[in-house]
Amino acid sequence: MAARCQVTGVTPQFGNQISHSHRRTKRRFDPNIQKKTYWVPSLGRKVTLNLSVKGIKTIDVRGIDAVVADLLKRGEKL
Repeated sequence: MAARCQVTGVTPQFGNQISHSHRRTKRRFDPNIQKKTYWVPSLGRKVTLNLSVKGIKTIDVRGIDAVVADLLKRGEKL
């Protein structure tokens, strides 16, 4: 599963892990990606999305129909 949210577009970020002795090594900050299935009344079917938790909250606020309409307008495959 790709570490990218389909709604917010958040991807992994990179930085340094700093030890107690202050040595730096590269690390990766992964977003909290969840696979969620929603029933979309406008399409008449279920849609499975890879979402960050912020993306799930966005769907709760705006509604699944509005978010799916934006995804289709962007050309995202559902």
